[in-house]
Amino acid sequence: MGMKAKVAIGAVVGIAVIGAVSANAGSDGKNGGSGGSDKGSSASAEHKSGGTKDSGGAKAAEEKKAAFGGDGEYQVGSDVKPGTYRTVGNTDDMCYWERAKDASGELDSTLANDNVSGTSYVTVKATDKIFKSNGCKDWEAVDPKAKGTPASSMDGDGGMFKVGTDIAPGTYKSTGNTDDSCYWERTKDAEQGLDSIIANNNVTGTAVVTISASDGYFKTNDCGDWKKA
Repeated sequence: MGMKAKVAIGAVVGIAVIGAVSANAGSDGKNGGSGGSDKGSSASAEHKSGGTKDSGGAKAAEEKKAAFGGDGEYQVGSDVKPGTYRTVGNTDDMCYWERAKDASGELDSTLANDNVSGTSYVTVKATDKIFKSNGCKDWEAVDPKAKGTPASSMDGDGGMFKVGTDIAPGTYKSTGNTDDSCYWERTKDAEQGLDSIIANNNVTGTAVVTISASDGYFKTNDCGDWKKA
């Protein structure tokens, strides 16, 4: 079983994942957490299609197919190609994923992991050996050239949003947060290791954060809805 641990990121305290967590671990093992529904994240699934109407439709259908299932342990390179993947529609932190450097199953083999509600993006690197997924919705490959219509508001419990595709850069405000349960995180990429975190915070009351155009993603868990200020 995994454990929760408070880890300082600069001057800010976030929740880091320690070790492996089973699919039934509930909220254990949050790396800052991802929560709630997947509102606002559907934009990144949109793709520009070229050619005729028929070929464009076939291309879109091909891109919407799951890259791999939400339950299983996959070898990177054969079962799972390196790249960025997304899972949406997860509830109650029952989706667990893990990037591992080997198949030993030992504590120090874990490179990054999370329990997810809502949406999560993960980048699997060519140097990873195993990708584990339990209790998740199917994973789909993310086209790095995909275009969306960035929103100016977010579900505060929506999980992970891609900056410039799901949400627009800018300063956002969330109000009505209680008991430090609201957690937000700005990340430079979707590798989801501690090195990915640019800034994070646990907030009571009103939260205000500026998301830069150079940020990769924004994660929000158990917060009030965010609106662009």
